[in-house]
Amino acid sequence: MLLVAFFLAPSLIIFVLYRIIPLVWNGIISFEFWSPYKPAEFAGLYHYQEMLFYDDVFWDVLLNTILFMLSAPLGIILALAIALLVNAPIKGRNIYRTIVFMSYPVMTVAVGIIWQWLYNEKVGLINYVLMSLGIIDEGIPFLESFNLALPCVIVASIWQVVGFYMIVLLTGLQSIPPSLYESAAIDGADSWQRFKRITLPLIRPSIFICIVIGIINSFTNFDLVFVMTQGGPGHATDLLITYIYEAAFKLSKFDYAAALTVVNFVFFLGLALLANKLSGGEAGAVETGD
Repeated sequence: MLLVAFFLAPSLIIFVLYRIIPLVWNGIISFEFWSPYKPAEFAGLYHYQEMLFYDDVFWDVLLNTILFMLSAPLGIILALAIALLVNAPIKGRNIYRTIVFMSYPVMTVAVGIIWQWLYNEKVGLINYVLMSLGIIDEGIPFLESFNLALPCVIVASIWQVVGFYMIVLLTGLQSIPPSLYESAAIDGADSWQRFKRITLPLIRPSIFICIVIGIINSFTNFDLVFVMTQGGPGHATDLLITYIYEAAFKLSKFDYAAALTVVNFVFFLGLALLANKLSGGEAGAVETGD
């Protein structure tokens, strides 16, 4: 037991120092009027009241975060379709898997720069193709439009993560014994019935992982939004994570940013627990021998 504690101690110390203590300190600051230039004073629920009842921007960025999160199923469905395709015995499927996955290891900052260029009103490839086909007469300011900016950022995010979703789902598909499909086919089940009765139930843990990654992505995708739009135009593409940055480092409202962080954490934790419950409650469980 002492040997186990000896090996775990360094990791636990680092975890406490860099995770638990900052989390607790952030929670304390959220209940104070805190500034690095003056002593802290107890504020109670003042920042939370300001957030919920007086800050209209908070509700806008919360809605943006929810919309960003709700886009995850689109990426998962697309990834599942690709995974089913490359899992079939087709020629060159390993090449297709590699091509689809290549978008995921690319740095998020690079992804933002690439898509910022694609959407550019004057020299962007998308506008060039649309004008070449005669669909539009002049370039569309995708990232400067209040209505189009957020969907454009969501498309870029899905493009980056769809390769990871595909690998996770492909792993789940390949773990299904082929004998199950053969038995179902003998019993007269068609392709849709085999997919519905065998494939979906058995890849549920993989789908759960993708859902959680999608939730995490919607709450942490700071760099992509910041590179592409910096939260603009206005707050049209701001997420909770970018709004926290703005409150802390642009407005110097560190105490209010701490309260936003607490809400961000609680909201994310609640969604993760809900996703786990909807997936059966044991999606992340690990089986151990007796």
